[in-house]
Amino acid sequence: MTPQRWNASDGPVTEAALRAKLESLGYTVARYVYEPGTVFPDHKHGVDKIDAVVSGRFRLVVRGHMKVLTAGDWIEIPRGTVHNAAVMGDEPVVSLDAVKL
Repeated sequence: MTPQRWNASDGPVTEAALRAKLESLGYTVARYVYEPGTVFPDHKHGVDKIDAVVSGRFRLVVRGHMKVLTAGDWIEIPRGTVHNAAVMGDEPVVSLDAVKL
C-alpha cells in the first residue's frame, strides 16, 4: 500500500480541496477528528475506502506495512483488508474517511 501525496500543483492542501479530490474519484466522504491516544486495533471493512489526513499524524499498518500519513496524504484500503491505525503525537488527527459502496 503506497500512500498518495497531495500534488502542490493542485494548490494548497485544504480540507475542501482534499474532499473534492476524493469525491471526484467516486467516494462518499465523512470527516472525523481523532484525539491523541486514539488507537484502532486490527479490523476490516466491507467497502473499499480511503483514509486521508487533513492535519496531524496518523499511523496505519496495512498488510504488515506501516505508514505515517500527514496533511495531504491518503491511502487506499480495499474491502476486507485487515489494518490498524493510531494517532501519533499530541495533535488531533483530522481525517476524511472516504468509502465506495
